[in-house]
Order: sequence, then C-alpha cells, then structure tokens
Amino acid sequence: MNEKPLRIAVLASSSFPVAQPFAGGLEAHVYNLVRALTDRGHHVSLFAADGSSVDLDATMLPVRTLDLTPIALADLAVTPTAVREHHAYLAVMMELAGALSNSFDIVHNHSLHYLPLAMSATLPVPMVTTLHTPPFAWLESAVALAPFGANTFAAVSAFAAEQWADVATGTIVIRNGISLQDWPFGAGGDYVVWSGRLVPEKGLHLAIAAAKLAGRSLRIAGPISNLEYFHGVVEPLLDDRVRYVGHLDQPALAALVAGAEVALVSPVWSEPYGLVVAEALACGTPVAAFARGGIPEIIDASSGVLVPADDVAGLAAAIPAAAALNRHDARARAEQVCSVDRMVDEYEELYRSTLESASAPESAHGLAIA
Repeated sequence: MNEKPLRIAVLASSSFPVAQPFAGGLEAHVYNLVRALTDRGHHVSLFAADGSSVDLDATMLPVRTLDLTPIALADLAVTPTAVREHHAYLAVMMELAGALSNSFDIVHNHSLHYLPLAMSATLPVPMVTTLHTPPFAWLESAVALAPFGANTFAAVSAFAAEQWADVATGTIVIRNGISLQDWPFGAGGDYVVWSGRLVPEKGLHLAIAAAKLAGRSLRIAGPISNLEYFHGVVEPLLDDRVRYVGHLDQPALAALVAGAEVALVSPVWSEPYGLVVAEALACGTPVAAFARGGIPEIIDASSGVLVPADDVAGLAAAIPAAAALNRHDARARAEQVCSVDRMVDEYEELYRSTLESASAPESAHGLAIA
C-alpha cells in the first residue's frame, strides 16, 4: 500500500507465547499477521506472553505480573491463573489509555479475555477484535456490552460470524491466512497425517479409528494440551503404524504434512476456521475432514473430501478418495483462499475503514455528538 504506515497494537494471549512450536492456531495466526504487517512497513507492538518470538520485528508490550499476598491467595472464589490474566489485561488496557495513549493509531485485539472489550471505550483510538472462537460465556458477555462505535468485529469464517450474530452485528468475515512459502508443496508419501492440539475436542481418537479402518499408517503431531486425554485415550491407541512424533516446530511440521498422502481433520466441536486445513492444502496434501464449523468454507471438491460429523466409517472411506485428488489442485486452492497476503489486504482495508469512521465529524468513536 502507498498509504501511511499504521502504528498497531496487537493484543494476544497473556498465557501462551507467540513462538514456535505454537501452542495453538491463535498463536500461529498472530505470528503470521504480525510478521506480514511489519513486512508491509507498519509499526507493530505485540502484547503476548513472555517467551514470544524474537524473530518478529515488533516491539513487545510488557505483560504485567502481580505477586498476590497470602490473604489474596486464600480467596477460594478465584484462581491464581484467573487473577494473573485479569491483572495482565487490566494493566495493558490502562497503559494504552494512559501512558501509551499517543503511541498507536489502532488496536487489534485477538485475546479471549473480556477486559479489552470492556475497556475499549477508554482508548483514544478504535479497536478491531477478531472473533477466533465460538461465543464462550465471558467473552460473549463482553461483546454484547462492548461500547458501540469503539469496536469493530471480524470473524475468521462466515460460520463463526453467524455464531456471534446474536451479540455482534455487522461482523466482517476475514478468513485466516498462512505464509504459503512456509508450507511448501510436497510430493506426498505412504502415511496420513493429523496435526493440532491433543485435546478431546479435536477428535484425534476418531482420526486414529478412521486410519486403522482404512488400513493406513498415521503420523500425529502437536502439543499434548490435555494429559488426561493423551494418556487415557490416545496413548493406548498408539502402535507401530500409529505414531505420535511430538510437538514440532513449523519447518518440521511442514515437512511432515508435505510428505503425507492425506491430512485428516476430525473435530468433535464446531471448528471456527481450521488452520490445519489451510496448512495441509498449501503443502498440496488433500484433506479428509468432518464437515463441521468453518472447514467447508476452505475445502472444495478439488482439494478434499468432506463427510458428516463424527462419521468414522465415512472418514475412513474419504482417505483413498482424497488421495486420488491432484495435489497441485490442493495447492491452488490454498493460493486462492488461504494466503496471508489476502488476509492482510483485508485487514488493512478494515483498519483504514475503521479509522475513517472514527474520524468522521459526526462521530466520537462512533457515538453521536449532541
């Protein structure tokens, strides 16, 4: 863009670093976005947990901590984790409204905490919030009460926007994007792959059952985010043909996915987007997936096979069908709908339109002036 670079404060998780190997899709998304924005000349400051990536050309906003007194720790009504997150977001919002009030043109909120939204009207600049999840209770409450005009909402899929429609009207759909060069085309191989957080809602146990039913070897990669699920459900299913290969950094994960015949995606919840789908397609790896949440918005008939949710037999049958698809068509689909360039184009447009609305003569953060 030839327009003046923007000064953007990006709010991510106070608990999970934006660093490889990523804790989840939100952290990977923020990393891709911040890197792309800085590459385009914008000045980005990132609020994220300690340990966030030093290879991002962005200023870090500190995560403030508080050592609770013994009296506070004895309060059984709250948990230390909840207080730690509360303190961190309260501190950064107060700093953005106070000492840093002249430092930014816009704030882009990716956090799942209610305080950035609740305090958005205290900021001298508008806030864009990306809705990455279904409407969980505390966040739904904050969105419902978010001050009109101080907030602009984007959702990562049309499905997610519809989920939020009761409390967030006029939500803009900006689907996530990935750096296609980080996920190079591969020739495939003799195994299927599953990647993501090892938690019950991602449905790895169903993918394992489908792979076994189809007679395919399966490679599994991702963080063990739920030890009880891994040890109680997943680990007993592992064998010589079903292997957990660890929590890989991005280049190693890309190599694993690019070397797979098919990628399995088996959520048992309504996945708002499905970043692992985009990553697989970029590698030219066709996808066999449950038709759930935002996943059908990414896959078309040339790049994958969708089956009804929770249909293990259907997922098993989809593996050879997906393997028969042209890998170049899968890559072409990623180039069409999953690129970070497309995503950042749309966010830049949203930033500009939001700033124009906020600076309109009849508007003070969108509120009518009497």
